[in-house]
Amino acid sequence: MSPIGGTVNLGVTVIRSRRSVRKYKDDPVEEKAIKDALDCARLAPTARNEQPWLFGTIQNRETLQAIADLVENARFIADAPICFAIFGKKDAKYYLEDCCAATTQLILALQAWGVGSCWVAGEKKDYIEDVRILLNVPEEYTLVSLVPAGYPEEINIAKKKVLDEVTFFERYEEEE
Repeated sequence: MSPIGGTVNLGVTVIRSRRSVRKYKDDPVEEKAIKDALDCARLAPTARNEQPWLFGTIQNRETLQAIADLVENARFIADAPICFAIFGKKDAKYYLEDCCAATTQLILALQAWGVGSCWVAGEKKDYIEDVRILLNVPEEYTLVSLVPAGYPEEINIAKKKVLDEVTFFERYEEEE
């Protein structure tokens, strides 16, 4: 029995099925899926309820290309039907944690709609200021993440470590 009352926990299914998608069909993402994903992002946990985020959506082909030109290792942004930009208010103590939580919720909400995505780093990257200026975002915000998204054309499944490799109970102890 799942914690939400059914025999199948849909939240766990969504989480386990999520993969990074870098090749998308040309089909536009449904407006309802976009709004739902943004709404889920804004409901993310946030330290002291500061909600230090600002969410942008980019669908204009020229702007997507301009972002792709700025962001190394993510040229596929140009081919995505939409890209979400998550910015955090720099003076909020926990903006990074809060915006990462929001990014995760956005990605999972997209997955629930059958929309694939890929988390592209913003924080600590050289291009954050250029993307902020391109999107005309106020200076008090900094780019935390970009999330290009669309209906998957191709999904590559990366091998993940098994649970025993990444967990410990009570205290960590080296195996001999």
